[in-house]
Amino acid sequence: MTRSRTPLETAAGKLVAAIQKEWGAEAGESTSVASGNVMYAAGDLLTAASKFGSIMSVTGSRSVSTYLGEEWVQAHPRVLPYIAALEAVQ
Repeated sequence: MTRSRTPLETAAGKLVAAIQKEWGAEAGESTSVASGNVMYAAGDLLTAASKFGSIMSVTGSRSVSTYLGEEWVQAHPRVLPYIAALEAVQ
């Protein structure tokens, strides 16, 4: 039997999926490297949510946008609702 995901894990997973879409859309472009780095950082958020039930061990006192990189987030506004959802349940 699989365990149920917490709201934090669900929100982190949705953020990862949204970032993955952005990364995929940029495949082959020079900006895809930055998106790949953000993708891995978001994976760390999901891991922390799953293992610790909190993302604070990764973000510290920073916002999720700051943790991922404000410049990247501003350039990819489609991820903003997912960031807001994650921050709302943390």
